[in-house]
Amino acid sequence: MEKYQEIEKGIITNFRKTIWSRFVKAIQEFEMIKEGDKIAVCISGGKDSMLMAKCFQELKKHRKMNFDLVFLTMNPGYNEENKEKIISNAKLLNIPLTMFKTRIFDAVVNIEDSPCYLCARMRRGYLYEKAKELGCNKIALGHHFNDVIETILMGMFYGSQMQTMMPKLKSTSHPGMELIRPLYYVKEEDIIKWKEKYNLDFIACACRFTEEYTANNNSDGKSKREAMKTLIKELKKDCDNVDINIFRSAQNVNLDTLISYRKKDEYHHFLDDYNSAE
Repeated sequence: MEKYQEIEKGIITNFRKTIWSRFVKAIQEFEMIKEGDKIAVCISGGKDSMLMAKCFQELKKHRKMNFDLVFLTMNPGYNEENKEKIISNAKLLNIPLTMFKTRIFDAVVNIEDSPCYLCARMRRGYLYEKAKELGCNKIALGHHFNDVIETILMGMFYGSQMQTMMPKLKSTSHPGMELIRPLYYVKEEDIIKWKEKYNLDFIACACRFTEEYTANNNSDGKSKREAMKTLIKELKKDCDNVDINIFRSAQNVNLDTLISYRKKDEYHHFLDDYNSAE
């Protein structure tokens, strides 16, 4: 048995409860795939997107509906070592990559204000455009459960707003395109266990500027997301379910107890109805 076959078998056996079932649950619960879809599975080269690609391959084997896949990798300016590692890992895992090159890293090298935000926006735009060119109507990103809860906290602590990372979105700039996040229920710790069980070595962060930027803009040398990881880890010492509670808080919003909220362009304040209530 080839190593990739062992890994494929392991996803639906050894990791059935922690990865496979949660992957399938998110797809079914949020109706991420429909008959006739062509999905660009976006692979950055890290553990999350590589696992997502393998899960999609398994899903297609056992599919109950007809859909097609393209395994899409954008090279925004990786150094040769990282580029070759992505290619070799894809071969090891039997993932047929479609790689295309952009110059995003060069474009953001001199940006001082929020280069990571700009880079992420540009990456997504290029992925949408290439996916559409290849006949796809959806792109799949490898954001997992921990990304979701960290985003909730970051919005509260640094953005003074209550928001979350949605399981799927319709593109506002690319009509007819959607973004889906099939690892929505999969925890990062389980992805790490999967990676370690098969001794897989993926690129971590291939950005040439992240380390320098975080060191210069955070007193402890950590990104805001890394700070949220540390906070959640500390909170879990007293309440083991704190991560799940954070996630569920975004599903159990009581509008009657909010001072104000927005829905699209409409702003609602509790005083709007307070004085007229009997």
